[in-house]
Amino acid sequence: MTGHQKDNTRYIFVTGGVISSLGKGIASASLGRLMISHGLDVAMLKLDPYINVDPGTMNPYQHGEVYVTDDGAETDLDLGHYERFTDRPTSKLSNATTGMVYGAVIEKERRGDYLGGTVQVIPHITDEIKSRVRKLASASGADVVIVEIGGTVGDIEGQPFLEAIRQFALDVGRNRCAYLHLTLVPYIPGAGELKTKPTQHSVRELRAIGIQPDVLICRTDRALTDSTRHKIALFTNVVPEAVVEAADTDNIYEIPLHFRRQNLDGLILERLGLPAGEADLGAWEEMLERGRNLTGEVDIAVVGKYTGLRDSYKSIIEALTHGGLASGVKVNIAWVESTDLESEGGGEKYLGEAGGILVPGGFGERGIEGKVNAARYAREHNIPYFGICLGLQVAAIEAARAAGLAEAYSVEFDVDCPHPVICLMDEQKKVTRMGGTMRLGAYPCVLTPGSRAAQAYGVGEVSERHRHRYELNTEYAEVLAEGGLVVTGASPDGLLPEVVEVPEHPWFVAVQFHPELKSRPLAPHPLFAAFVAAAYATGGRAFSPSERSASKIPS
Repeated sequence: MTGHQKDNTRYIFVTGGVISSLGKGIASASLGRLMISHGLDVAMLKLDPYINVDPGTMNPYQHGEVYVTDDGAETDLDLGHYERFTDRPTSKLSNATTGMVYGAVIEKERRGDYLGGTVQVIPHITDEIKSRVRKLASASGADVVIVEIGGTVGDIEGQPFLEAIRQFALDVGRNRCAYLHLTLVPYIPGAGELKTKPTQHSVRELRAIGIQPDVLICRTDRALTDSTRHKIALFTNVVPEAVVEAADTDNIYEIPLHFRRQNLDGLILERLGLPAGEADLGAWEEMLERGRNLTGEVDIAVVGKYTGLRDSYKSIIEALTHGGLASGVKVNIAWVESTDLESEGGGEKYLGEAGGILVPGGFGERGIEGKVNAARYAREHNIPYFGICLGLQVAAIEAARAAGLAEAYSVEFDVDCPHPVICLMDEQKKVTRMGGTMRLGAYPCVLTPGSRAAQAYGVGEVSERHRHRYELNTEYAEVLAEGGLVVTGASPDGLLPEVVEVPEHPWFVAVQFHPELKSRPLAPHPLFAAFVAAAYATGGRAFSPSERSASKIPS
């Protein structure tokens, strides 16, 4: 029924309290997986209260990675969790911010849509927020729409979003809406007990807005006792069975099963009046079982510019994990700040023990020479190399220098460089606005038969997601070939190089797109699977029996 809203669409709203970063995105994604396991169609939406239109211009240290959808939306990283857990595509309709909402309302006011009326937060802003939820429901035709509200209860910027979801139940009927509230139950060592007061206060504030949660998901580092569960239920007006524990775990993919054991899905299905058939989590359980029976491990050096915040590379981390699952190998990530490779001996010090080297995307000149050195070290020492976006560009710079062009560089960092191996895309030369103007979204790529990339994919043409302004300058293709780097993937018209390789190398592949965005635990991305396999063959090691029993999929 895709393309129109079902009359009986149900809505699940997920809010958070006490502190941020408790894991609303993973909890929402896990709930999505459970709904799918019952045969329901699911669509997911993240409402972000920050005023930016999207995270595209935000520093990764402030926001983490920018997740890109097939249709070219730059979105919150939680959409990556949604796609990985549900294996359902997200889109421009799957993320809305305060900037988007107010921008749309102001545009309507400028057109005269409000017929001279005073434009206010209620009803105009809240109506616009609610319309975003309805648009996703209508476009997806989903049985269940799961809406996560960013931030925490009490945030000033989040108040219109909470008011909107309160009103939503009045619009469609309370029986079609479920409210989940994720909160913190901290353990105080001095007292030797879990404390429920932060949860009580958080729920009290939510109820003051007019929202009574149906289920509480309690984030904790240890199991909730029955007495703690009953105390929370008593003070928050929920039944004890609806106080769900979300204990810390070293494997985020275990969380759907953890919720299932506590009947979270059953509670939601009953609340929404949906059929409660038996859940089918067979494929998910098989994936987890593979993760418990890994046979070896390999160290991968990730050479980045934002290694101080791991969320800057969230999809990279997960895709490497998935690649390990495909080969039965645990991937240990060694984080290398690219600036550390700019000093003499940095390559040997930081990369000498690596089974593989991955250089991800990034912006700005800081640390670029370190990334170039990483590509050189991988090429000279026959260490499997995987370059992504900027990782391709530094590999091209390194190859050009190896071919004799010592001043080869990118115009991103020096517009007057003598040898612009990396140039600004033609379509970008007239762009003056920064937000949402890069080459974004999915584009086709034709692969050279017999290349490493073609062998990994097993097909001759693929579609991958992009986020960049600069590209490989085709005028230097012959020079790069002299340096050992050849183009093995391009746009269908042959004008835009998308994949380069070093044929005389154990495994050296770099791509202009972002394959990490399409990797799933149930379907590891072919390039990540091939890269991890090559790294394991080069520098991996087998587990001892005791190590094997302790191995887990990293979170």
